[in-house]
Amino acid sequence: MRRLSLIAAAIAVLATGCTMEPKYERPAAPVSQTFPTGGVYATQPGAADAGGRSAKDVAGADIGWREFFVDARLQRLIDIALANNRDLRTSVLNIQAAQAQYRIVRSELFPTISAQADQSKQRTPRNLSFFDRTISNTYSVGLNASWEIDLFGRVQSLKDQALAQYFSTAYARKAFEISLISQVAAQYLQVLQADDLLTVTESTLKTARESYDIVKLQFDNGTASELDLSQSQTVVETATANYQAQQRARAQAVNALVLLLGEPMPDDLPTGMPLNEQDFLTDIPAGLPSDLLTRRPDIMEAEQNLLAANANIGAARAAFFPRISLTGSFGTLSPTLGGLFKPGSAAWSFAPTITLPIFEGGQNQANLDLANIQKNIQISQYEKAIQSAFRDVADGLAARGTYDQQIQALERDTAAQQRRLDLSTMRYRQGVDSYLGVLTAQQDLYSVQQTLITARTQRLANLVTLYQALGGGWIEHTGDAPRPADAPADVGPASAPRAASSAAAAG
Repeated sequence: MRRLSLIAAAIAVLATGCTMEPKYERPAAPVSQTFPTGGVYATQPGAADAGGRSAKDVAGADIGWREFFVDARLQRLIDIALANNRDLRTSVLNIQAAQAQYRIVRSELFPTISAQADQSKQRTPRNLSFFDRTISNTYSVGLNASWEIDLFGRVQSLKDQALAQYFSTAYARKAFEISLISQVAAQYLQVLQADDLLTVTESTLKTARESYDIVKLQFDNGTASELDLSQSQTVVETATANYQAQQRARAQAVNALVLLLGEPMPDDLPTGMPLNEQDFLTDIPAGLPSDLLTRRPDIMEAEQNLLAANANIGAARAAFFPRISLTGSFGTLSPTLGGLFKPGSAAWSFAPTITLPIFEGGQNQANLDLANIQKNIQISQYEKAIQSAFRDVADGLAARGTYDQQIQALERDTAAQQRRLDLSTMRYRQGVDSYLGVLTAQQDLYSVQQTLITARTQRLANLVTLYQALGGGWIEHTGDAPRPADAPADVGPASAPRAASSAAAAG
């Protein structure tokens, strides 16, 4: 009996501890060891003067989004999006589906036991029956059990594959949540940009109408030409057309923001900051490219897909070896229902099965080849994810190092264009210059004002993108412990459906 127990224990260890998966080695990162420096990648002096705050050497992924986005109105919009965005809800449900699939595959490691009650009736021809009994009844009640002894790790490899796919789905959800926060912030900036453009256009339109009224009066009195009148009218009509286009663009920007929120825009939003007062962190430390391997959820998602493909190779290899299954049953049999539980009615069966593939028409070898090819595909996708992340950060650093001085130059240009317009208007009214000088100055001032607003928006949007590229946006407050990848954001009673707690809880 002791020997049988030892044998059973040895079989159990072999069944759960042996796999034929290749040893996993993380591919080398196909990028430089450091991000580009110098030139446009150097943070320009005067960043604090441009309205930015210091990150105080805190890594981007460790900065809470409430510390990065200090606008109370934007914070409220992010809360709403985390609670109601439908794509985020779908990603949470995808995690639950992946966890359920993992539990399904894991259950194959354990024996299955079922209860069964059965009754069969059979008629036998008289010339083949004994004692002229042509009809026989059989009643049975018992337990059935079956178990595949996973000696070569086929089921274990499938379980590892399902677990890696579960983690991959969880990291995909994490990446989407970070992206959603950035999308809300970027779309909010588009709304603020539209507001500033409308303000500039309204001011330009007001000035153009006043100028047109003066030229029209002069034309009526014979002191201005029809050419001057037509030129002044072009500024009015251009600004009027731009105003309508910008109103349309603002309405569409709000509609895009509402889609991200997942519900209509609330009426009780806090007062927000205008575009030129937005206060984002400007000097987030970029760290090293190797930090992205553990900070970027899209890279971790790609690595989990690679691990799943690696585990699938183990299952494909195990298909070349025998599969051992144990099936058995224990219960009672009786020709009558009343005799099922009488002494002597016990019955049992035990049927071990070994299946050895001999000829499969090349199917097993093709499956193994396919598994190896799929792993190579995942390696390429993993390396591409690293390269894309490197480029995202490098682009953000290049932009961060140039926007501040660009905006300062545009602000000086705007002041100079305003002074030019004032002088041109004065000279025209004194009869020194033609109206063409005023017209050109108005158009140039309007153009540079729009360019300045666009540059301010792009600068802020680049900081948001850089924050996301470094893995920021997952934690709410700086100093918080990071949530598990499958844990939902805590945004109150209206939060999105809860995901599974973790893979460890799954099994």
